Amino acid sequence: MQGKRKRYNANFKAKVAIEALKEQKTLSELSSDFQIHPNQITQWKKQLLDSSKDIFSSSSKSRKRKQESLQDELYKQIGQLKVELDWLKKKLQF
Repeated sequence: MQGKRKRYNANFKAKVAIEALKEQKTLSELSSDFQIHPNQITQWKKQLLDSSKDIFSSSSKSRKRKQESLQDELYKQIGQLKVELDWLKKKLQF
């Protein structure tokens, strides 16, 4: 009978991946220390490396979202003013 799969939290995965990046211990040593299969360590290390670029670009994404939000708000205001202007023009013509 096989047991349930063991799940690891993000902090643990990050700790293992960082240790693997340091390369102070072999994959076998890390595997033994953390009681994890070496392939799992390699996979977490790859995930950390692949996602590390997003950490530094998140501020530009946030800035872009704020800019888009502001732009949407300004377009709403322009539309509202245009409707009001058209209404006033129509009322002044009698």
